Amino acid sequence: MSDQQLGAPRRRWRGLSVNRNGFTSLPDGEPTRPPVAGWEPRYRRYVILSDVLVTFLTALVVGGLISVSGAALFKDLVIGGLTVVVVIVSLAMNRAWNLVVLGQGAEEYVRLGRGMFAAAVALGLAGLATGVVSARPWVFIVIPVTALAALLSRYLLRQLLHKARYNGECLLPVMVAGGVDSVRDMIARTKAAPHIGWQVAAVCTVDGTGTSRDDVDGVSVVGTLDEVAAHVRRGGYRIVAITADPYWTPRRLQQLAWKLEGSGAEMVVAPTLMEVAGPRLHVSGVLGMPLLRVSAPVFTGMRRAVKGMVDRVGAFTILALASPMMLLTALAIMLDSRGPVFYKQRRVGKSGKEFTIVKFRTMIRDADRRKAELAQANEGSGVLFKMRKDPRITRVGAILRRYSMDELPQLFNVLSGAMSLVGPRPPLPEESARYEPDMRRRLLVKPGLTGLWQVSGRSDLPWEESVRLDLRYVEDWSLALDAMILWKTFRAVLGGQGAY
Repeated sequence: MSDQQLGAPRRRWRGLSVNRNGFTSLPDGEPTRPPVAGWEPRYRRYVILSDVLVTFLTALVVGGLISVSGAALFKDLVIGGLTVVVVIVSLAMNRAWNLVVLGQGAEEYVRLGRGMFAAAVALGLAGLATGVVSARPWVFIVIPVTALAALLSRYLLRQLLHKARYNGECLLPVMVAGGVDSVRDMIARTKAAPHIGWQVAAVCTVDGTGTSRDDVDGVSVVGTLDEVAAHVRRGGYRIVAITADPYWTPRRLQQLAWKLEGSGAEMVVAPTLMEVAGPRLHVSGVLGMPLLRVSAPVFTGMRRAVKGMVDRVGAFTILALASPMMLLTALAIMLDSRGPVFYKQRRVGKSGKEFTIVKFRTMIRDADRRKAELAQANEGSGVLFKMRKDPRITRVGAILRRYSMDELPQLFNVLSGAMSLVGPRPPLPEESARYEPDMRRRLLVKPGLTGLWQVSGRSDLPWEESVRLDLRYVEDWSLALDAMILWKTFRAVLGGQGAY
């Protein structure tokens, strides 16, 4: 392994002292086991401390505001103290501070919300059982405000962690073991998403060789697949990622798991049969063996009803707040160029039904007729037509596109039920007509104003990646995923990346 991988200098991030790869090296080149007290437990302590402080301060400030009389002061102090205790205990019982979920994905926020909801239920039942009416404001005001404040504090901590990871700090050293092609794919994925915190530090392949003699895409090959456990114990890798290769039989995976016990390494196995994640995966024991159950995607039921309600309430609220800006935008469009304020276009929605999408006009009046003339300059991938410097775009239109303000009128489509706030990109009829059978699964749900494609690169994404993200959304949809996408959309829009 190279000096750059193993001997990088130690750094600090807000008190988190860490080696760039999470471990150091011995004179013979073999890395030592990472110390028990690394950046991970410190980050966990920061999260716990922030939750406790947020809970205490919210109970103190908000609870003080809802205390209406001095006679009830003692009772409110007792209820406030009980609220703090109940919230902290509930978060602990719901494993909201588990290292596995901290710093990435929606599961961290799901557990936080579950813990806060359980605390509200427990406090409400206690108030009902004791007849303490004054507990109601703590259940319906203090705990919800606490949940929002804790969500914000965790998000800010996560952004600091992600920033450190983009700078090459606070990374988990990963050993990847599998076929050369699957190993290369894993290396590429970790490099493309450094915020996850994985850094492939070593590789094991079937014969101990890589794309060149001793490395795979610049990562050293340290041994063969039957030597994985020995290298992990000597190298102190935090994660052992098993990728596809005929070598990995159930018996060999089981033996490797046994050999890794006590090493401090977590073994993860990349799926090889299908790309499904999230709430559809369930592990259960059947016939004396562990089976991975894949439930069918849910497109109806209570969760969909909640999603529809959130869509309409959210669209109405955003329209109400953004109406002054939309009026100014309409005036700017009229002053900038001739033509209507709005641009209407037929799109394909759920189950292949067409509807008329409404956007602010960002191009000259005869833009559609000039599209054929620019076909040779198309920079879009797949069936999309995109140009970074499209001559049809007006001056005001360029600004609107950069910050996605041209899409605000689509909120009327959300109110009418033709679209959702979150979903796949609404395709043109000619695009939909060219879809392969698997791509048509995008039409099983309503198209969205935003989606995974919006927060993952927008127009800069290759066509195949856009399709994969839309299909992933259809397969793994959940309310938590919607909330995470909406949250990330604000950053993507404000940054203006990938929009043209």
